[in-house]
Amino acid sequence: MKKTIPDSIVETGHPDHPLLAALADEITKRAGGAEALATNFPAMLRHCIDDVIMTPKTGRRSYDELEKTEKTYIGTRVEIELRALLNLPKGRLDTLILGHDVDIKNTMGSNWMIPTEAVDHPCILVAADEARARCYLGLIMARPEYLTLGQNKDAKKTVSASGFAHILWLLRDHLYPANFWRGVAPEVVERIFAGASGNRRMATLFRELQQLAITRDVVEAVAQQHDFMRRIRSDNGRGTRDLLAREGILLLSGHFDGPLIDALGLPPCSASEFVSYRPGTEAEVDIARAHGMPLDWPPETLLI
Repeated sequence: MKKTIPDSIVETGHPDHPLLAALADEITKRAGGAEALATNFPAMLRHCIDDVIMTPKTGRRSYDELEKTEKTYIGTRVEIELRALLNLPKGRLDTLILGHDVDIKNTMGSNWMIPTEAVDHPCILVAADEARARCYLGLIMARPEYLTLGQNKDAKKTVSASGFAHILWLLRDHLYPANFWRGVAPEVVERIFAGASGNRRMATLFRELQQLAITRDVVEAVAQQHDFMRRIRSDNGRGTRDLLAREGILLLSGHFDGPLIDALGLPPCSASEFVSYRPGTEAEVDIARAHGMPLDWPPETLLI
């Protein structure tokens, strides 16, 4: 997205304010409130992008590696998922809100392509900035005077530099989940997915990426199995937790092991996140044991 975006002038007295404010209120209400919108919209956007990148199956780690048709499909996916998130019906354009036909436009770049059929109609503007892990959600009345004079071969125009001031923002430069795999070295990704079983892949994930909060979505992607949470648990000596414990590595759940995570000074984990750690001293091993997490000490890997 553009590094510098002008402040919105869509306030009381602006010709578009009554309609856009009403649409914004309806969107917020349908999302379950402003806090729910700020949480669920970014998560939805991350999910749409990651499902197309498909790191576990393709080895790709970023949006830049996608084919042109896949990048186009993300826009369609966002439209579908946003309607589902807000429980909105399909309209003559992309959706119908308060009796108004509304177009939904998504971009991974710095602007939106506005088709001729959306001109003079309200548009929901969605944007994701992968490099900065920031997202945007706004509304604009696609008036000709807010759009560029030029157009592409499909007769689509973009929002002009001055037109950006006529966007009413619901979320602007808002933090959203970063692409997890973007920050993982290619050789590490290759080692993780080289495992022949879910347990082996999971063990490599948490062995390679210690002291890092890892989300449930990443666990599911690596396990590639229906009962992926089973890979996290102890399993008669065969589970991921068992394999790592024999190496002296703790696999902890933000939901169940919060006190131990805090006691060891590890990064905070939400209830749906996990973190691994190899204690470096007997004192840390004693802390783990006091919290019901026995470890082989010294670990097998240090005895070889």
